[in-house]
Amino acid sequence: MGNKFNMIRKIVVFIVFLTSYQWTFGQARELINFNTEWRFVLDDDLRFRHADLDEQAWKPVTLPHDWSIGFDFGDYPAGNAGGALPGGIAWYRKSFQIPVKEKGKTVKIHFGGVYRNAEMWINGSYLGKTVNGYISFDHDLTDYLQFGTNKNVLAVRVDNSQQPNSRWYTGSGIYRDVKLEISHPLHLEKKETFITTPQVTTSAAALRIQSVLSQRETPVTVIFSLKNATKQVVAKKEVSSIRTAFDETLSVPQPKLWSPEEPNLYTLTIAMHDRQGKQIDELEYKVGFRTFSFDTAKGFFLNGKSYKLLGVCLHHDLGLLGAAFNKSAAKRQLVIMKEMGVNAIRTAHNPPATELLDLCDEMGFLVYNEAYDMWAKRKNKFDYHLDFNEHHIPDLREFIKRDRNHPSVFMWSIGNEIREQFDSTGIALTRGMAAVVKELDPTRPVTAALTETNYDKNFIAQAKALDVLGFNYKYFDYDKLRVEFNGFPLIAAETTSALQTRGVYDSVHDTIQLWPASGKEKHVTNGNADFTVSAYDNVAAYWGTSHERAWLEVKKRDFLGGIFVWTGFDYLGEPVPYPFPARSSYYGIVDLAGFPKDVYYMYQSEWTEKEVLHVLPHWNWSVGDVVDVWCYYNNADEVELYVNGKSSGKATKTDSTLHAAWKVPFEAGELKVVKYQNGKAIQETTKKTAGKPVDMVVEVEHDRYAVDGKTDMHFLTVSLVDENGIIVPDRDVELSFIPQDNITIVGTDNGYQADLAGLGRPTRKTHKGLAVAIVQKNNLEKEAKIIVKANSMEKEIRIK
Repeated sequence: MGNKFNMIRKIVVFIVFLTSYQWTFGQARELINFNTEWRFVLDDDLRFRHADLDEQAWKPVTLPHDWSIGFDFGDYPAGNAGGALPGGIAWYRKSFQIPVKEKGKTVKIHFGGVYRNAEMWINGSYLGKTVNGYISFDHDLTDYLQFGTNKNVLAVRVDNSQQPNSRWYTGSGIYRDVKLEISHPLHLEKKETFITTPQVTTSAAALRIQSVLSQRETPVTVIFSLKNATKQVVAKKEVSSIRTAFDETLSVPQPKLWSPEEPNLYTLTIAMHDRQGKQIDELEYKVGFRTFSFDTAKGFFLNGKSYKLLGVCLHHDLGLLGAAFNKSAAKRQLVIMKEMGVNAIRTAHNPPATELLDLCDEMGFLVYNEAYDMWAKRKNKFDYHLDFNEHHIPDLREFIKRDRNHPSVFMWSIGNEIREQFDSTGIALTRGMAAVVKELDPTRPVTAALTETNYDKNFIAQAKALDVLGFNYKYFDYDKLRVEFNGFPLIAAETTSALQTRGVYDSVHDTIQLWPASGKEKHVTNGNADFTVSAYDNVAAYWGTSHERAWLEVKKRDFLGGIFVWTGFDYLGEPVPYPFPARSSYYGIVDLAGFPKDVYYMYQSEWTEKEVLHVLPHWNWSVGDVVDVWCYYNNADEVELYVNGKSSGKATKTDSTLHAAWKVPFEAGELKVVKYQNGKAIQETTKKTAGKPVDMVVEVEHDRYAVDGKTDMHFLTVSLVDENGIIVPDRDVELSFIPQDNITIVGTDNGYQADLAGLGRPTRKTHKGLAVAIVQKNNLEKEAKIIVKANSMEKEIRIK
């Protein structure tokens, strides 16, 4: 281990430039959206692979598509841990034509992700099988195609029938984008293109570009051009007589560095010309320049400065969309996280959609990119452990090659809570996978999320092949880690697992309630009859703790590079602490519908400079109730609570709590909190007792989450209000979303974790006064119209 490990013991320093690619459209290389005009059937018959099959009776679908999310929740083999939705076997078919002018070119089909066991046929010929449900893959169609007016038929069989195969909801089907790529037979190999910066300072940077040609007989000329955000060329180079591969460097003067606060991106174009000077290929990449390092004593550094990773873990589902990826819905999640103060995302626990990484590049998020949730030892009966021995190395190679050119990706994880950490098989597996990652990308550190805090029992750490160690939970062992794992940089890879239902407030206990209390109990034994959990930060799974405690323990330790909270959003499946009918998680800082829970404002008060003053709970109680009132705030010395104008005293945060608190008898009327700095009132907020719901407020959000127009979603938030416009938190009603013109209702949600109505329904009962619908315009150029109705209330909404 010698010199390499000694270097890591002193300091792990990585100077990186990172990129994200976008393929260009044009004569040189075409990338065609292949998401439309598919046919789908939830059935299985091998005759479906034949090109001459008539599939017109099948359902027309547009990809990305998740067939499981279209059902009501129920008692299915996946269990409620798997989202309480069905799997099964289904087929997709698409017919298409290729113009004669494309004959002689290379034609490939790219799949962003299919869950799972995807088998492909083109014109009846078998292309192969991809078992991993999260890996992107492609097939070369060149030798099988017909041109001109002749029809080509692509058939895809997807098998997600063996259940349970996951600890969370996976979705089923072709749930990410599909693209058809047409290129000159002599082209650049995208998977072999790797761009790094061996040197970065604010005065100059070196940009290294490596790639391989698809054919090696004909010499070509390659022109490299780098443009800044204003499209000015800042570096250019032309190299002739390239026959097989190239390894070239550009000098870039005074680069603007990339960071979450300033995600400065450049555009690199690699254009290839034949001997006659004709351009025959072109690739385009987004480039970010930066440096980062880990230090065993002082944590993480970005661009030479100490930088705390303020992260959350995110599963791949998008709430009511299920696993079907939509870039505007993903952007909505990231915008909500950015406004909370998040600067880093952990992909839990699998490769994400590449479009999510594009967003992180552009918006400024550091990404801790994860490959596996299990290795050869299973967590579920039918999970990836069945395929691991045969597929984990080729799948890992695909993963690293796909994502290594993204500026947002700063660290690779080869596993989460892997059971091989407890026996010696973990040593060889860790070394083998770490070596593959380092071969393909020596610029970033390799980590794994671990649970064993005793070095002698942790065989993944003993492999001494990881650059950074991540530890999940067990905050009480943080100081011990520095001794047990001396020389390794450390992060809190997963923390908290606190449980909450938005808008629900049970009496606060003196200590954190553990639901369930221990590993001996599968579910909480004394929970709420309606399967809710209090939104006070006072309940956690037995392995976790409160949000406040987890953050305080990381915040005060410089040697921990950062925190990744479990989780940013609620997600489908894994509904600890309850059995069915609970069907989605309680861990999120934001609920499944996208509504922040109260603890969101604790993080915002700690992680941003925004003026935060948030009081909870609502103020609809009964006479005689004594209510726990909490307040999250920042930038102030103290806060004061008033009930109907009468002071209940001032309060402050303490060394062990990040909120102010009072116990006060309920009086109908107004609850007000005032924030003071140097004795001066600088901000106030109120909660008022609400009456009966008499109206609805419908807010339409689109612009902040827009990405490309065609696939953009519109998000309709409905609030029940009384005659004074106050949100009514305790008298929910059934809403109907009725399309009128030029609009499709994608689905509805309310954030309640035990609502069994399918998320694709156009009706939804509000939860604590709120609900959301996601809609799309059918024609982007025309106005759309929808009616929202409940009892005697009705609103007509026009979307321009």
